[in-house]
Amino acid sequence: ISGRGDWCISRQRSWGVPIPVFYDRETGNEVLLNQDTLTHIQSIIAEQGCDAWWKLDEVDLLPESYKAEAHKWKKGTDTMDVWFDSGSSWAGVAKGRDELAYPADVYLEGSDQHRGWFQSSLLTSVAANGQAPYKAVLTHGFVLDEKGFKMSKSLGNVISPMMMIEGGNNKKQQPAYGIDPLRLWVASVDYSGDVCIGDNIMKQTFESYRKLRNTARYLIGNLADYVPDGQEGSNAVPYDDLPSLDKWMLGRLSSTLREVNESYDEYQFYRAMQALLRFTSADLSNFYLDVAKDRLYTSAFDDARRRSCQTVLHACLEGLTKAIAPILPHMAEDIWQNIPYDKSTQSVFEGGMNSKLTEFEEYAGEQWDTILELRDDINKVLEIARTDKLVGASLDASVHIYAPEEVKKHLIGFDSDENILHPPVKTNGVDDLRTVLMISQVHLVDSPDDVSE
Repeated sequence: ISGRGDWCISRQRSWGVPIPVFYDRETGNEVLLNQDTLTHIQSIIAEQGCDAWWKLDEVDLLPESYKAEAHKWKKGTDTMDVWFDSGSSWAGVAKGRDELAYPADVYLEGSDQHRGWFQSSLLTSVAANGQAPYKAVLTHGFVLDEKGFKMSKSLGNVISPMMMIEGGNNKKQQPAYGIDPLRLWVASVDYSGDVCIGDNIMKQTFESYRKLRNTARYLIGNLADYVPDGQEGSNAVPYDDLPSLDKWMLGRLSSTLREVNESYDEYQFYRAMQALLRFTSADLSNFYLDVAKDRLYTSAFDDARRRSCQTVLHACLEGLTKAIAPILPHMAEDIWQNIPYDKSTQSVFEGGMNSKLTEFEEYAGEQWDTILELRDDINKVLEIARTDKLVGASLDASVHIYAPEEVKKHLIGFDSDENILHPPVKTNGVDDLRTVLMISQVHLVDSPDDVSE
């Protein structure tokens, strides 16, 4: 804007929004444009539209106080620059409608509008009211094909959104992904630059969508007999009574939800989706749910281990459903309608995120980071052993662990009983190395030699 010249807002076009000015018919030098003429013309156009300027004579366009001298004036034929039209839309839309607000929360357009609509809107609003018409401006790049080329009919590389949603005639070659996976792709790319889309990209996006949906199905399937806190007959476990693993998981949930909310506030949707996908895949599905199967499937209905796990699953289900709702509204509503316990609202879109879900503190993070690293190391060794046909399932294995003291201190409290006991003696049956590593026996040894022996 600082380097911009004066803006000539008049255009000599055969059609457009007229500039409502009258000129002296003889000299063309004297101009008639004041509040009375503007108010009268405004009322005419509000009733008949802009074409009234071209259809009516001067005597009909002038207010009563000027009709007697209508023969003296000639209406102008210049039209407004179209950028003035769109640039003043804040007056007719944001400011002119009761359900909207001025200034608008955000103006959204492509990066080419930095010198277009964003500027013209800013200039007209500042000139008229001394303030910008928007609180924030959001710009995005352009959608390119899978190879990064601009879409063109001549190149035959135009990708229709409806094709992605509904599929083509051959559903095997052009499957119908539906609207939510397409929305997921939009939310998962960094729109600040140009973005690419194509069949392979949509297949990868759909895989992420499928993982989210399957995770939600698993959570729902294990909450059939669960009654949340605050409801009659609740079997939820209080936070202070939860095992360390469950407290850690709730801390990871809250941390993720806070990151998602912050990303939404900053319009960084791809960051929100990255956080959600990372949480559901790495923390929830690959670790917590994998470890939790034993206590969910083999424990008695009211076993404390099972109820504590359900308490965490309930929090994860509601938190994730609320978090994905702005991006995947159909999936979120589908999940909400299939939740088996009584809900606080009929729709996922009634009411916002439960603030309690974002308030769990990170718990024993360093300890669980150590255990997760150990789990990864053991899984790598087990994979080698499987390749060499030394073991089959991980439960066939006995693991001997030697670790430096600064690492070992995180494992001592998780040391398992020598043999499987019920109830366990050394641990609560959840915060147990044998359980979290999914190994039949775990031995903490004092030297590297003890491992080799």
